[in-house]
Amino acid sequence: MKKDWLKGWRPLLVLLLLFVTWEISVTYLNIPKWLLPPPTSIIKEAIIGFPNFWPNMVSTSKLALLGFTIGAGIGLLTAIILHLIPFIRESVYPLLILSQNVPIIVLAPLLVIWFGFGILPKMIVITLVCFFPITVAALDGFRQTSPELKHYMMMAGANKMQLFWKLELPFSLPSLFSGLKISATYSVMGAVISEWLGAKEGIGVYMTLASSSFRTDKVFVAIFAIMLLSLIFFALINLVERKLIRWQSNGGDRK
Repeated sequence: MKKDWLKGWRPLLVLLLLFVTWEISVTYLNIPKWLLPPPTSIIKEAIIGFPNFWPNMVSTSKLALLGFTIGAGIGLLTAIILHLIPFIRESVYPLLILSQNVPIIVLAPLLVIWFGFGILPKMIVITLVCFFPITVAALDGFRQTSPELKHYMMMAGANKMQLFWKLELPFSLPSLFSGLKISATYSVMGAVISEWLGAKEGIGVYMTLASSSFRTDKVFVAIFAIMLLSLIFFALINLVERKLIRWQSNGGDRK
């Protein structure tokens, strides 16, 4: 128990050491605040500017959550179709891989030209970022289903759909949640990028205005807020995973 407690504090101790080193280095080397502000200046700005920053954080959170939900649904549906219909998987899967080689930051201006400055291009950006890890993770989970259990169910008379819903889908949940956790963190990044397309508020807008006015402390506040949101999303997915997959959280195995 004591070792587990120490392990939990190790990342915080490393982070604290990093901030102390950062503070001392900036002060000792006389680095201008507009170039690299010390952590104390960033914390001070976060506290003072919190009332103005909070609406931007809420806006980005809503956008990321909505985009993640849509992306997760599309990603899981795509994985199910590709798994159940091999012909479509062989035809489409290489194209899905190629789609991830197109930089989102390059595609974003085209989405504005095609769909305007509304919420649609923002949802497309976040969906493109989120759906692929879920699709790949779910497909891997489907393929890792125990052959012995599958053979046993087929001997019991189960058809293809029964095999999927009663065996393959439950068996794929650990892999699926791995993809969900990756996509949850990506969704925040996607939301910030989408806000660069033209939004009235959000962390992306806040960061752009701060950068253009050389308020580096505000830029770091936005960066840390993005990291915090990603950690919160990751923790929520991890909590749902532990509640849903009890055998995994209890240290059991699949057998």
